Amino acid sequence: MTKRRSRGDGSLRWDKTRERYIAEITVGYTPAGKRITRKASARTRKAANDKLKEMVRNLDDGLAAKASATYTVGDAVNDWMANYELIGRDPNTVRTVRSLVIHHILPDLGARKLVDLSAEDVDRWLAAKAQTMVTSTLRNLRSILRRAITRALARDRVKRNVVLLCDCPTGKGKGRPSKSLTLAQAEAVMKAAEKSPMRGYVVVALLTGARTEELRALTWNDVDTVGALDASPAVPPNIQVLRSVRASGDTKTKKSRRALALPQRAVDALKAHRRLQEIAREAAGKLWRDHGLVFPTMFGTPQDVNNVRRDFRRVIKAAGLPGVQWTPRELRHSFVSLLSDSGVPLEQISRLVGHSSTAVTELVYRKQIRPVIDDGAVAMDRLFPGAQDDRGETGAA
Repeated sequence: MTKRRSRGDGSLRWDKTRERYIAEITVGYTPAGKRITRKASARTRKAANDKLKEMVRNLDDGLAAKASATYTVGDAVNDWMANYELIGRDPNTVRTVRSLVIHHILPDLGARKLVDLSAEDVDRWLAAKAQTMVTSTLRNLRSILRRAITRALARDRVKRNVVLLCDCPTGKGKGRPSKSLTLAQAEAVMKAAEKSPMRGYVVVALLTGARTEELRALTWNDVDTVGALDASPAVPPNIQVLRSVRASGDTKTKKSRRALALPQRAVDALKAHRRLQEIAREAAGKLWRDHGLVFPTMFGTPQDVNNVRRDFRRVIKAAGLPGVQWTPRELRHSFVSLLSDSGVPLEQISRLVGHSSTAVTELVYRKQIRPVIDDGAVAMDRLFPGAQDDRGETGAA
């Protein structure tokens, strides 16, 4: 007598029309109570039975009907990419990610069935890419693939994310290394900026460590060049970093929302910058578009990254440095390195620049290492003394 399969073990039958054995298993029910089944076929009973066992194992592991054997890496990446574009990413970032997907992931791994993708496949792929790519691009590729498979994992398309088992190899070359200004170079840059419309931007970026996208979104409502030193607790002159020019309008991370005390030299630069802005407003007349920005264009509109880079390199060149080798973000690198060199604790520096941990501060930004002592704005006042240190004056900025 043929032994009947237990409920939940599926069924195996011969299809005369197709002349194949059909394995079938129930994986769930629709809201109307109709069964949802998965089927597989094979020429022999043994092969069909093996497929049935595999479907039962997948069901026991929590994989639902969507865990199709035909679902490919390309399907997973395209699904993730479509979602990635919908969540408010900057268009330039989306273009970069899509280019990596189209030119490097889909051609090499796109046709591979997701359930068959192994850690060895990913290792070989990354090793081949390492022959022509820098390490940062390899990390981006691995990150995209990891996030795509994580999304598929959350939707029961695959059992595990094999990319998590793979390390990123070292790529070809080192890419463009970031660097920081020395104390003498920083002083020379700030002196060169005194005759430039970039004075306020350069001084504030260098002495507070704010990101370039944060400064481009900074408004006068976020600036207090007077403070309240008689209050309890005392409030020094400061800027409130609350937004950026990212597509979402928010800062890069939650910890990036912060209030930064202003060294006296930055206070002086902002006051001078505001006077120059009033002159520019009068000169522009009806062409002026008031957005309340601290660092707008000559007509009051937001600056783009190319505006800032061009004007910054003019200042760098005037300071006697090769302008093409420097970018505005390296003022932030310089802030971290100069504070570290002056003895400020790494934890305090990380908080000042809005990092979620000290790891990025240490590995990416800090170029000089010294023992620990003082705090940010105080140390910067010592390094770059302003024309006056009296912060007790009253009145609007």
